[in-house]
Amino acid sequence: MQQGVFNILPMDRVVYGQPAAAAVAAEVERLGASSVFLIVSETLATQTDEIDRVQAALGNRVAGTFSGVPAHVPRPAVIEAAAQARAAGADLICTVGGGSVTDAGKGVQICLAHDVTEAAQLDALHIRPQPDGSLQNPLIARGGPTIRQISVPTTLSGGEFNAMGGMTDLATQRKHAYGHPLITPRAVILDPAITRHTPEWLWLSTGVRAFDHTVEALCSKTPNAYTDGTALHAMTLLMAGLAACKADPEDLEARLTTLQGVWLSIAAVQAGTPMGASHAIGRALGGACGVAHGHTSCVLLPAVMRWNRTVNADQQARVAAAMGHPGAEAADVIEAFIAGLGQPTRLGEVGIGPDKFALIADAAMADRGIRANPRPIEGPAEVLEILQLAA
Repeated sequence: MQQGVFNILPMDRVVYGQPAAAAVAAEVERLGASSVFLIVSETLATQTDEIDRVQAALGNRVAGTFSGVPAHVPRPAVIEAAAQARAAGADLICTVGGGSVTDAGKGVQICLAHDVTEAAQLDALHIRPQPDGSLQNPLIARGGPTIRQISVPTTLSGGEFNAMGGMTDLATQRKHAYGHPLITPRAVILDPAITRHTPEWLWLSTGVRAFDHTVEALCSKTPNAYTDGTALHAMTLLMAGLAACKADPEDLEARLTTLQGVWLSIAAVQAGTPMGASHAIGRALGGACGVAHGHTSCVLLPAVMRWNRTVNADQQARVAAAMGHPGAEAADVIEAFIAGLGQPTRLGEVGIGPDKFALIADAAMADRGIRANPRPIEGPAEVLEILQLAA
């Protein structure tokens, strides 16, 4: 008999299909905030009027705006943003941008809650996998933030819907996870119109990242009826939405369909279903080698599926059937889907050769997802096997 626990995160609401600026202003009013610190995409801030619209809608409730978040959220950028938010007396964080911007907002919440002013102070706060597969999370004992966050995502990796965020330690080139229920945004605003500024490669590749959530949920060691149901419908929405966006980038209905697919795709993560090696090695690939977040799933998911097939062939058959190819190898179907979106499917296509494999394998072994992979990974040698499959 299955046993488990379903976690309901402290998120108030999801607002969808409404213009971002008006929706942000309405949420700020609802929450009674008077000093909103904006953390935003530099591209949106410098090349569009979207952030100007948000600032105009908020008026004198804007405490400050930070737009200097690089990819993979290096800790010094978070420290800098937190210092500005602290000096401004912020009572709410609002993020507008992709996954790095969203995670930076979570990091700022942690820094404000625990008086973090130097990057080294974050060493004691990140999640640490234990030898028995459990996770040691120092933030649970220390408490969560009192200054919360609302988010307007412009990419599709889904971080706005979960209680974890990542930051990269530049000294070790490792991306660490930080988690507490209260870093979950109180409100998420899904505006398809604002996402039209997102470069196509970034939109589609992060969509594959969301698709990766659905696949690793369906192939997990600990599936359940709820996560299977949400993952299967998310898969349907993502396949349809991404294909339609590829055909017509101005199709707002397709963009909203894709955003809603992301919303559903992350339900398994919210419920505590662990992601496996594709996510674990992907985080190492991003932190150690700078590969874009979405592209890590594009190049790793098919290889991980091939490596895992000896232990979850039945689950993989379900994935292939859900994708419209019953009887086919799921890894082949997924790889064709990714290639059809014009995204890379091999490590060499993102500039990663065998000379980096040992570095990536070593970094991956410290990731929580390694212990959750359906086929046991005992050490770097098994990660190297997966990397060879992805080469």
